[in-house]
Amino acid sequence: MKKNFNNPLVSIIMNCHNGEKYLKKSIKSVISQNYKNWELIFWNNQSKDNSKKIFKLFKDKRLKYFESKKFQKLYEARNSAIKNAKGEYICFLDTDDWWVNSKLKNQLNLFSRDRNLKFIYSNFYLFDQKKKITKIYYKNLLPEGNITQKLLDRYCIGVLTVMIKKEIFKNELFNRNYNIIGDFDLFLRLSMKYKIKCIQQPLAYYRLHNNNYSKLRLKEYVEEVSVWLKKMKKEKNNKKYSFNNVEIMQFKLKIKEFLKRIF
Repeated sequence: MKKNFNNPLVSIIMNCHNGEKYLKKSIKSVISQNYKNWELIFWNNQSKDNSKKIFKLFKDKRLKYFESKKFQKLYEARNSAIKNAKGEYICFLDTDDWWVNSKLKNQLNLFSRDRNLKFIYSNFYLFDQKKKITKIYYKNLLPEGNITQKLLDRYCIGVLTVMIKKEIFKNELFNRNYNIIGDFDLFLRLSMKYKIKCIQQPLAYYRLHNNNYSKLRLKEYVEEVSVWLKKMKKEKNNKKYSFNNVEIMQFKLKIKEFLKRIF
């Protein structure tokens, strides 16, 4: 596909498994973008609710529907959706989150100033669904540049905020064996290869609710972090990094999972 530096196509990946509850708001936040050259790759991962019906209510040629033939783990589903993307850039938005209307435009402006740039992320808001309270995720300056160790010390990249050059996914994909930490794993690996830029202002809203996957599947969360740590520590190229803070996070998750089981 011929590149259009003035008006590049952006592919937005929306993976859905029974996401009917908040789906309309997510899709509306894409349609409301003040940058218009995008496509939404809606990957229906064997939903049993009204997700397909809700999606079909929107009559916009930029909304493209795909359906998985069998249920896939989240990051296998993300990879499947990416394969159908035609854009020069890739973004991700889950069915319970939403964007501010300048999200795409702000990030593309940054890409236009640096042709070598591969990866951008931003701050975002946390919206507590139960309490109806919104707060900014990160109050201090977010890191940019060569930030691998800073991400290991405090991971701060929300998948709903990233914009990544599509060319990266020719050689790098999400680990399909993960269900929870796939973005953490991929973005850390990318940070070891590329400088990462950040827009400090929040460009998205992450919805906190009782059905957030990492809350429901704490045992799986602990297991994935344990597997990831073991693998990363074995690789020679990673000897220069400290994983102390990830180990502390792992310990805290184990405590939470234990308390959840006994109470």
